[in-house]
Parts: sequence; structure tokens; C-alpha cells
Amino acid sequence: MTKSILLAGFGGQGILFAGKQLASCGMAKGMNITWLPSYGPESRGGTCNCSVILSDEEIGSPLVSRPDYLVAFNVPSFVKFENAVKPFGTIFADSTLVNKISDRDDISVYYVPASGIAAKNDLMGFANVIMLGKIVAVTKLFTHDEFIEHMIAGIPESKSAMIDKNRRAFALGFSFK
Repeated sequence: MTKSILLAGFGGQGILFAGKQLASCGMAKGMNITWLPSYGPESRGGTCNCSVILSDEEIGSPLVSRPDYLVAFNVPSFVKFENAVKPFGTIFADSTLVNKISDRDDISVYYVPASGIAAKNDLMGFANVIMLGKIVAVTKLFTHDEFIEHMIAGIPESKSAMIDKNRRAFALGFSFK
């Protein structure tokens, strides 16, 4: 099994963090992984995307040009990468910020108002973790428990105050219908 994921949006939305969590959990599970960040010189507010490949086989290249999964955190990313998604692939779009609807009938699309959910639950800055919850629930690449345990274990002691918010955000995304 080889699955490729492209996460895309603006710098500051936690896209690289989300990609790193997927890659790190895959590595902990014994998978072969690649994690390839790409961002503009603008940093926060500039373009940002991250490619992740998870596989039980060797990976020949870290480049993801035809993702199985696209996670779009803004309209420009949705528009730019929608047609790159493989047939029978899946798009996860933060519908708080993405007001576009896909007209493709050969893919699945989940519109998750992650930024809105974060705002309503005092979780500003955690829309990325909400999306991770939905991704894990839909793809079943990892179980809920193995992913959350691995993510929490990676939080340094100096940021232990973030543990509860990460758990809450992940649970909100995982259970979103």
C-alpha cells in the first residue's frame, strides 16, 4: 500500500506540522515515509504545501504530483490542486475558508469547516489538527488511538499546555459528520 497526501494552504496554518504528524506516525508504525515541505519566502501568509508519502514499499521519489488525498486550507490551493487528485482519490477542504465545490464525480470530497469549528471551541490555530482528525477517521491510515497517542507523545514538555487542546481538536475532527 502506498498513499500520497498533499496538504496545501497559507504559511501559518500549520500545514507543515500536520504533514509532519502524518509522516511521523507512519514512521512509528514501521512504514517507509517521505515528508517534503514547500513554502514561499513570505513565511506566514505566503503559499505553503507539504507532500507526504506513506508506504509499505520503498519510495522512489518524494514528489507528489498525483495525490491520493488533497487537504486544502484555502481557495488557491483547492483550485490549483483539485484536478491533480487521482481518480477515486479524496479531497478534504476547510470549508470555512474554501467556498468552492468540486465538480469532479470521480473523487470523494469532505467539506470540513475546520477553522470555524476551531473558533467556536476556543481552539484558534488548531484547524490543522481538526483536519487531521477527519483525515484519520476517513482514510483509516491509522487508528484514532495510535495517532493521538503518537501526536501527544511528540509534544515537548515546554508545550504541555497544548496537549488538551490537541486532543480536543483531533476529537472534533474525528467525529465530524
